[in-house]
Amino acid sequence: MRDQGRTTRRVHSTRRPLPNNKYITLDNNNFLLIDKPEGWTSFDAVNFLRSRLRVETGNKKIKVGHAGTLDPFATGLLIVAVGRENTKKIDEFKALPKVYIATLKLGATSDTFDSDGTIIENTKIDHIPTITEVTTILNNFIGPQLQLPPMFSAKKIDGHRLYDLARKGITVERQPNEITIYNIKLLNYNYPELEIEVSCSTGTYIRTLAYDIGEKLGVGAYCEKLRRTKIGDYDVADAQEIKKI
Repeated sequence: MRDQGRTTRRVHSTRRPLPNNKYITLDNNNFLLIDKPEGWTSFDAVNFLRSRLRVETGNKKIKVGHAGTLDPFATGLLIVAVGRENTKKIDEFKALPKVYIATLKLGATSDTFDSDGTIIENTKIDHIPTITEVTTILNNFIGPQLQLPPMFSAKKIDGHRLYDLARKGITVERQPNEITIYNIKLLNYNYPELEIEVSCSTGTYIRTLAYDIGEKLGVGAYCEKLRRTKIGDYDVADAQEIKKI
């Protein structure tokens, strides 16, 4: 699931609504665009839809899968595949580039790199970064690079989820991922909050990017809010709230 550039095979959309216009669908009603709410895991969304679809269709064996995990604190676009044949095609969506809007909290760090973790304030800040310094640092992150997956992540090593190990206080050696940051746009900066839009390859951890930006600025940072707005050409503006399906 590593993507070194923009060359991916596009999945064409027919965007034909189901009866009563319940929700936006793709490819003959086999893929759904969902706006995942805060507090839900991606697996929560899949399980909710699986249960709903089993009731609606009467098919107790219907398969449902998603393209690209979103953290529980994050919101935004989740593409869900319905049916055995379609879940086999889910990797076509996973390989597409992503766009996120992230709000970083400067001047503090988190053990999970996000707002769900234990927050530690930096009490030794002697210089607040200027907007020029922030812009320079952001531009330095654009391009191909290696990124270390955070311990609090769903990545598996030797059959164990990293977040399960992290919750037990265990830290294991991790191999860095090859990722590409295509662009970082500064949307708003009013210290200590920094809002950015990130266009990146699959496999990129925005939480890690937030932590690394804080390190480069010398004040620390964590990801306070995160929203995925695009997967390839698919936009969260076309998605529906999961509970309205």
